[in-house]
Amino acid sequence: MNAIVIDAFDFCRSNGSQQGVTPVAEMTRLAKECADPSGTITWSAVGSTSKMGFPQMTLSVAGTVQLVCQRCLTPYAHTIDSSTLLMLGKDDEQADEIEEMINDETIDVIVGSRSMELMDMVEDEALLALPHTPKHEVCPDTALLDKAKSAKLSPFEALKGLTPNK
Repeated sequence: MNAIVIDAFDFCRSNGSQQGVTPVAEMTRLAKECADPSGTITWSAVGSTSKMGFPQMTLSVAGTVQLVCQRCLTPYAHTIDSSTLLMLGKDDEQADEIEEMINDETIDVIVGSRSMELMDMVEDEALLALPHTPKHEVCPDTALLDKAKSAKLSPFEALKGLTPNK
């Protein structure tokens, strides 16, 4: 993955903008969560300043990744489309103050730095956009699974088919 190191505060102050398309295979943490590393993530980061004067960044990710359905254990295509507003504090103390001031659960407050790795933030956003329990809306042909669930054999039924040893 190509490193893009930014001064987060200058990036926001100057209304900076970066965007790109990165293969899932290059995002090692994301690739580990996928059934296979195919696909790409389209991303953008746009800096600005909040009404209260704090640096903020809108980070967006979109793409399709292959996940394993937890119901039927087959791969399926999952669409990621997420956008997050991040406000930046100079340190933990200021980040906590900002969080109390804005009191808005839709805005994440993080500690910024003069050398932030933008691609790590993009990968974090993609990981956060994954479902906790990946599954199809409707699993494909589950006839065998349904048959196994509905066939409630008594343990003694299995014993009837055994022949005694002589």
